[in-house]
Amino acid sequence: MGKTPNNVLIILAFFSIYVIWGSTYLLNKIVVAELPPFMLASIRFIVAGILIFIIALTMGKSIKINFKQFINTVIAGFLFLTLGNGLMVWALMFVDSGFTALEISAQPLLVLILMRIHQGKKIKLMSYIGVILGVVGIYLLVSQKEIISQEGSIIGMVMIFICMLSWAYGSLFVGNANLPSNYFVNTGYQMVVGGFMLFLASILIGETWTSPVVWSSKSVWSMVLLIVFGSIIAFTSFNYLLKAVSPDKVATSTYVNPIIALILGWYFLNEQITTQSVIAAAILLTGVYFINTKKKLTIFRRFLSIGNK
Repeated sequence: MGKTPNNVLIILAFFSIYVIWGSTYLLNKIVVAELPPFMLASIRFIVAGILIFIIALTMGKSIKINFKQFINTVIAGFLFLTLGNGLMVWALMFVDSGFTALEISAQPLLVLILMRIHQGKKIKLMSYIGVILGVVGIYLLVSQKEIISQEGSIIGMVMIFICMLSWAYGSLFVGNANLPSNYFVNTGYQMVVGGFMLFLASILIGETWTSPVVWSSKSVWSMVLLIVFGSIIAFTSFNYLLKAVSPDKVATSTYVNPIIALILGWYFLNEQITTQSVIAAAILLTGVYFINTKKKLTIFRRFLSIGNK
């Protein structure tokens, strides 16, 4: 009985990173059409981090952390938010939101490779097949004439790859790092320091900042949703899962994220979904499934066990 709350939290957290994060590609695409990318991301994370600290204090939680934990939150904030999310938002200036989500769906491949390099994890036959399928899927996705002919698309693709690599390495780092035990506090520090570094990057590259009072209502509401759901709820869930389950299990969110992003991008932004993109997505996600199939079954059995307790 004592483990039931943890199981429920795991289910809710997975729903959060599966569905809510799938919608953030659309929201970021809407806002980046009006605001500079690093400014956008900086405001989003700093505001979200401050709100998280307020929530934590309201709940009676201490936000004090030791020096080692602070350094680790700085590293995590840089990998996940400054480099990872910042470059993803920048890439959305050049490529569609659905395409971005599809390319990022290859992240479990990078997680697997990094786990092999840094942790010595053996790669099984099914995972090798998954990697091959993933490479084929990515090739079919990025080789489309409709995409590579767009101005800046190559830059966008490269930025997305760096983003994926940063998130994959960050996932492994956080899984073993000494971080604040409270997930709100942990997320809050990562948001604030990551947002501050994005602010510095924005100033260094000379982005023009504007007041929210002159933003369009569409951008304002998209930013609110990004802060509340994409940052506070989903990112806190992400940090919780990195401690509750293994990094490669957390990476399975890439099964659902691209599907949500593709549908929303097509419906709201009239983004084109080509036949080759559909084929590439099917091959790529099949490869990701091959990499994680046994682990997903473990999670599924864990979910089913809730009803038996």
